[in-house]
Amino acid sequence: MRVVYLGTPPAAVPPLEALLASDHEVVAVVTRPDKPRDHRGGTPAPSPVKQAALAAGLPVLTPPRGRDPELPDQLAAFGADIGFTCAFGYLLPDEVLAAFPRGVLNLHFSLLPAYRGPAPVQHALLDGQTVTGVTTFVIDQGMDTGPLLLSTEVPVQPDEDAGQLTARLAEVGARLTVETLDAVEAGTVAPRPQPETGVTLAPKLRPEAACLDWTAPAGRVVNAVRAFNPAPGAWTTLHGRRLKVLRARPVEPAATGPGLTAAGPDTGAQAPDLAADGLDRLAQGELAVGPGGELLAGTGDGVVELVSVQPEGRRAMSGSDFARGARLVPGERLGPRSR
Repeated sequence: MRVVYLGTPPAAVPPLEALLASDHEVVAVVTRPDKPRDHRGGTPAPSPVKQAALAAGLPVLTPPRGRDPELPDQLAAFGADIGFTCAFGYLLPDEVLAAFPRGVLNLHFSLLPAYRGPAPVQHALLDGQTVTGVTTFVIDQGMDTGPLLLSTEVPVQPDEDAGQLTARLAEVGARLTVETLDAVEAGTVAPRPQPETGVTLAPKLRPEAACLDWTAPAGRVVNAVRAFNPAPGAWTTLHGRRLKVLRARPVEPAATGPGLTAAGPDTGAQAPDLAADGLDRLAQGELAVGPGGELLAGTGDGVVELVSVQPEGRRAMSGSDFARGARLVPGERLGPRSR
């Protein structure tokens, strides 16, 4: 089939590359306009999908919005049979959908109807899901509500963050993209309505949502770190300055007994038995240094190790390196979400 592909970020590149290697013909690509690489501005850069499309010699459209009045006629001019989207970033009006005789399909990074919306991977990790997946469906005017086509389950690795999981889902989704178009062309798949049960939403997460809540259970804190990495990055504050937490893991209760030292300079004194002192469970947001120099923090129901952190204006570093240079004092607290 003749396909117009619509997508923008890195995760949308593998499905495009899979289509280019398939028996289908990608006749054009639509992506969002060039924009500066970061918040500091600078020269606008093309999206990853645009870069891949130009490298393949494909024509590229960069409409300023999904409802651009010129877009339907521009799409119709390519004579495509079908449209296919992945993380395009715009909602598509009826006029755009009507430009394709066989409609527009979408690759979504969840097992619909779970996690409808723009942030399915992040919300799945926040919820501690151990299985997620990818789904193809027919776009309608709802938010990821259209009839289902194919899906594939994907297990979530225990230490996987949003960037890593998204990359894996993109590769699985790339194969599903070709399988779906093959099946549609052959008439071996029929769209079916989404179930009314199991519907959950995955709205866009704002940067302030990435502020770690030290009153939450340890598992929730670790899941938040995973969900917000690499962007916008889970964060807290120390001494009034922002501290990003790039990796964290829960500490087993047995590991917080004798030999754990309260956060502070190494005085050479014998490490206190914190279990005996009733300090084996740190207060919410309280810092401590483990027997191997690990940077630890108290949560609502236990202790987590801050494996990798990035102080404001500095490079990323291990938690133990940060603990050695931070001049922490006993009872030091992270904030602002702690008691």
